[in-house]
Amino acid sequence: MAGERPKERADAARNRRAILDATAALLAEHGAAAVTMDRVAATAGVGKGTIFHRFGSRAGLLLELVGEHARTLRKAVEQGPPPLGPGAPPRDRLVAFFAEFTDLVTDNAELMLAYRAMPPHEDAEELHAFWDAHVTDLLRQVRPDLDAQMVGRLLMAPLGGELLPHLARSGAKDRARAAMVQLVESVVRP
Repeated sequence: MAGERPKERADAARNRRAILDATAALLAEHGAAAVTMDRVAATAGVGKGTIFHRFGSRAGLLLELVGEHARTLRKAVEQGPPPLGPGAPPRDRLVAFFAEFTDLVTDNAELMLAYRAMPPHEDAEELHAFWDAHVTDLLRQVRPDLDAQMVGRLLMAPLGGELLPHLARSGAKDRARAAMVQLVESVVRP
C-alpha cells in the first residue's frame, strides 16, 4: 500500500509518536494557533531540532498527522473487518465509510481546519484518487442508474470542506454524523 513507512529505530519511533501525540493534544486543547514548534517540543519532551529534522516544518508536522489518520482509514477500508472493510454488502460499506470519514474529520476538527489552510500534501492526490475510486465503485454496485462518480464526489465534498469541522466545534458532531449517514442511506436506498 502506498504511504507505508520504512522501519525506524526504536528511539526514532518513540520520538515520532511523542511528537505526533503532543501535536494532537495541543490541537485538541488549544487549537491550531497553539501548535508551535516550541510548544510541541516541550510537550513531547524532545528538542525542537528533532521535530525540524523529522518533519521539516510546522506544516510538515500537521500534514504527517493528517496523513497518519488517512492511512489508518485506508488500511481499514482495504483490509479491515466489515462493514468498513471487505466482505460486507456495498451498501453497508458505503454507509460505514462515510460514518467513519465523518468521525475522522469531526474528531480532528482543529487539525482539519489547519490542513485546509496548507498547500496540498504530496500523498493527497493519491489518497483522494483512492477515496474517489472506492466510493464510485461501491455506488456503481448499489445504484447502477446513477452517475456514480459525480454523486460520489458530491457526497465526499462536505468531508473536505470547513462545514464538518465547524459543526464539531459548535457541539453538533453527533448530529453531523447522523445526518451524513442519513444522506448516504437516502442515496443508496433501493
